[in-house]
Amino acid sequence: MDAHADQQTLFPKIEPFGEGMLSLGGGHEMYWEQSGNPDGVPVVFLHGGPGAGANAAHRRFFDPKFYRIVVFDQRGARRSKPYAGLEDNTTQHLIEDIETLRQHLGIDRWMVFGGSWGSTLALAYGIEHPDRCAGFVLRGIFLGSAAELDWFLNGIQTVFPEAWRAFSEFLPEDERGNLFNGYYRRLTDPDPEIHLPAAEAWNRYETSCSIHRPNFEDGASSGGGSQSLALARIEAHYFNNGMFLNDDYLLENIAKVQDLPAVIVQGRYDMICPIVTADKLAALWPGAEYVIVPDAGHSAMEPGIRTALIEATERLKARIGR
Repeated sequence: MDAHADQQTLFPKIEPFGEGMLSLGGGHEMYWEQSGNPDGVPVVFLHGGPGAGANAAHRRFFDPKFYRIVVFDQRGARRSKPYAGLEDNTTQHLIEDIETLRQHLGIDRWMVFGGSWGSTLALAYGIEHPDRCAGFVLRGIFLGSAAELDWFLNGIQTVFPEAWRAFSEFLPEDERGNLFNGYYRRLTDPDPEIHLPAAEAWNRYETSCSIHRPNFEDGASSGGGSQSLALARIEAHYFNNGMFLNDDYLLENIAKVQDLPAVIVQGRYDMICPIVTADKLAALWPGAEYVIVPDAGHSAMEPGIRTALIEATERLKARIGR
């Protein structure tokens, strides 16, 4: 279905009622926070990237009177430690971290909300722990396939040639035959004079291709600053390892979550995670509600995407309620 609705604003700004650092072992610590209703229906927000980190706007997709909103930074991202760390940073580690956090907070089941890489992680978590999931809101679907990675690194030039040209021309001419190798080597170099410029170039490329209709609410945009290195470095690390997933793993195992309520929100003009991937997922998940936002790209903060996500969290109240 296409989404046709008046634009909705995010819910009002709120502060956490609890936060902390959770030891994950091996030197990793996870930043987490809770906001909204302490006695409400739990929902966990899975940020993108990997490595993008969470921010205050992510609390605001949910009615704070109804939901107990859990937000955290994945390994290496933003406030989690070690910052931009790659050791013991895999999809399986992140799945286990979500379970560790759920148990730490004493939550039995929760709704899982994730976009872009967050949708990948949400599905991977749900497939391993379907009994802990009350439902899903997924946006900008990414399934971690080699074809999707190739699109990001090369295919986007068919739509954003100027952005791709700048991305390519950051590297010396003799390294442009394999853009990923050139960036990966720089992003994992310990010298800030080498890895920081590469991270900035990588993030400029991704950001410039992400937004179809920029119209961010105050405080809603994210990226830059403290998140810059973690996003680029951790993304490249996961790319280098095929996202630590077999190409068709998520689609082949979708039956494990098919009976759970789900809403898939996809921007028609998403150039980071093209609609063909969401279409494949929706075809294998007939019980999921599939919302195509006609005039939107990738960002969760675009007006149409933001509206569709808020409407999804509102509609699911009746299906996952207390």
